[in-house]
Amino acid sequence: MDKKRLNISSGSKFEEAFGYSRAVKAGDMLFISGTIGMNYATSQISDDPVEQLHQIIRNMEPSLAKAGSSLKDIVQITVYVTAPEVFQIVGPELGKIFGDIRPTNAALVVAFPVPDVKVEISATAVIGCGS
Repeated sequence: MDKKRLNISSGSKFEEAFGYSRAVKAGDMLFISGTIGMNYATSQISDDPVEQLHQIIRNMEPSLAKAGSSLKDIVQITVYVTAPEVFQIVGPELGKIFGDIRPTNAALVVAFPVPDVKVEISATAVIGCGS
């Protein structure tokens, strides 16, 4: 097993400003930072929590691919929301996205430092386990 560390960047201005990586690959593990539903190319964020969720997945997919992984390899997610009602809205959509994958999941109600964010997700993947 290759134990070399690989830091993966999405190019988000927050990564450099706050000193973190979008994802870190260590061996066959991939740790994905808390990811928000901002379109990094336009710096736009939808007001709709479901659209934010779909953008989060789009934001995670390049990091997964750079590590040789995919959504199928995700074994754990942590979902951060601004209110319990937001989780009630995004929860069923998470079920559609991760239905057959069935990662573990914890959900927390939090306040975000970025305006308009309603959902954030961090994830852990074991590369190759979902294939």
